[in-house]
Amino acid sequence: RSVMHEVTLAEGVLKIVEAAARWNAASRVHTVWLELGALSHVEASALSFCFDAVTRGTIADGAKLEIATTPGAAWCMRCGDRVPLALLGDACPVCGGYQLEVVAGDAMRVKEIGIT
Repeated sequence: RSVMHEVTLAEGVLKIVEAAARWNAASRVHTVWLELGALSHVEASALSFCFDAVTRGTIADGAKLEIATTPGAAWCMRCGDRVPLALLGDACPVCGGYQLEVVAGDAMRVKEIGIT
């Protein structure tokens, strides 16, 4: 599996962090808190490694990346209810059906940035 996806995502996070640092006239970014959905197809350890690589020589050089995983959820058309979903392609844990629409846990977002 290639980590190119995670490199691109880490570069995107860095752009957000740099913009926030400029906006707040920060001299250093020391921590970035990230929410990562369980259904996002992003490998947290690969993203962390890539973040360390892309931040070298930037305002976020040496910043700690704190990743919190958010659970997946889907709307089951058969049950008519919101159900937990561990993996894309899994059946509904209530009725066993596959008519599911993901409603949570498929995104990644910068939650907070620690600056000085």
